[in-house]
Amino acid sequence: MAYRVVQWATGAMGKAVLRALIDHPGTEVAGVYTYGGRKAGRDAGELAGRPLTGVLATSDVAEILALDADVVVHAGRIGPYGSHDDDFVRLLESGKNVLTINGYSHPAYWPARRTERLRAACDAGGATLMAAGLNPGFIAEQVAAVATGVCLSAEHIEITEAADATEVRDPAYLFGTLGFGADPAAFDLGGAAQGPAAFLDGMYTETLAAVAFRLGMTLERVETEHAVHPAAADIELPAGVVRRGTVSHTNWRWHGIVGGERRLTMSIHWYVETAHVGDPHPPLWSVKVTGHPGIEITVRLAKHPADRSRMSAEQYAVAGQVINAIPYVVAASPGLLTRPLATPARDDYLTFIPGADSSASPAPAPAEP
Repeated sequence: MAYRVVQWATGAMGKAVLRALIDHPGTEVAGVYTYGGRKAGRDAGELAGRPLTGVLATSDVAEILALDADVVVHAGRIGPYGSHDDDFVRLLESGKNVLTINGYSHPAYWPARRTERLRAACDAGGATLMAAGLNPGFIAEQVAAVATGVCLSAEHIEITEAADATEVRDPAYLFGTLGFGADPAAFDLGGAAQGPAAFLDGMYTETLAAVAFRLGMTLERVETEHAVHPAAADIELPAGVVRRGTVSHTNWRWHGIVGGERRLTMSIHWYVETAHVGDPHPPLWSVKVTGHPGIEITVRLAKHPADRSRMSAEQYAVAGQVINAIPYVVAASPGLLTRPLATPARDDYLTFIPGADSSASPAPAPAEP
């Protein structure tokens, strides 16, 4: 029997997941939630560039809550971290497990007043909340943690992401959410309630908390060390022009303090020019463990050679993380679940036909945090 899944929102990543849910023999699309506008009332297949499914998207949350479904894949709009709690509470109370691609790596880190509300919703609906993203998700909480298994000691772990934002086509996302094109002097790097920091700081604090939990560390606090870099010249992009002297590269850094020292670091580069990256063709991720022995890992995602779609490897990878997480979240006891250390593809469950997707999907975007 296929798992019945609801896709919540159909942005770049949500749409990629929706395609995978339609294509996959182990899942059945039970519903689609959209924030409204021209997508409400349209068939899920039409939204995903697939044959019609008979499932129509809705912007009515009550309709989603009334559905019979095993899982809701939440890929909602980016906002202040924790702003989706109300969504999660209603979905969990309705008896639906929730997989989110944007954070919630280790909710137990937060104060009891917040986690108790989510736990109560899980108990009321007999459901589970679990993260299923790439970063947060795969690279830190799974790959970096596993990498320490060859170390006799691990003094410091640094995870670095380099995300090329040149193909982002949504001006509101590139210039608003991500902060490109802003005056560097007016960019408030310490203002946790403003700009990208409003959602990033909480999200990646929780990521470091998840890694610390994996390694038996006591995370005392998280320090930020953010920086922005100006464009050397005007940069013309599909979403608009980043003017010379405005922000063309952001580097967000979080340091996990353990025993009074920086033991964990998450560093994320979003850029539209590589002058300040240090490598004109950086890997998507790198993991560096300073220890005895040390270990360095670089990760590049690549599409199947037979695939001719416009979907990026990152979009496929988010979909893969979600598909592979569904059996775990459905089988889990109700509550807030820190993702298992490994959620490998199961050959009897995961199926992909290279080249099957020839639809004109949106241009690739950086993996949403």
